[in-house]
Amino acid sequence: MEILVVLFLVSGLLQVGLALPLMAEKIKPNLWYGFRVKQTLEDPALWYAVNRYGAKRLLVSGLIFAAASVGLYFVPGLSVDGYAIACLIAFGVPFTIGMSQTWQYLKQIS
Repeated sequence: MEILVVLFLVSGLLQVGLALPLMAEKIKPNLWYGFRVKQTLEDPALWYAVNRYGAKRLLVSGLIFAAASVGLYFVPGLSVDGYAIACLIAFGVPFTIGMSQTWQYLKQIS
C-alpha cells in the first residue's frame, strides 16, 4: 500500500504545482494546459480570469487529495481497496465540485 500512498500524494502535489502558475497568470492561452474551452481560448482576459478562479479550486482539491492520501494510510484496518476507494472519493468530489464551480463562473462572466 505504500506505493499507493506515494503515488496519490505525488498526484495531489502535482495538482497543486499545476495550479500555481495558472493562479499567477503565467500561462498564456494554449491547447494543452488550463481551462481550455472555446470562450477562454478566444479571449485572453477571460482565459486569465477563469483559469485563476479554477486554479484556486484545483489547489484546494490537490491539497485535500494529498492530505487524504497520507491521513487515510493511518486508518487502522483499512484494506488496500478501501484505501484506494477513499482516496478516489477524496480526489473526485472536490475536483468535480471545483470544475463545476469554474463552469458556472465562466457562464456568469462571459
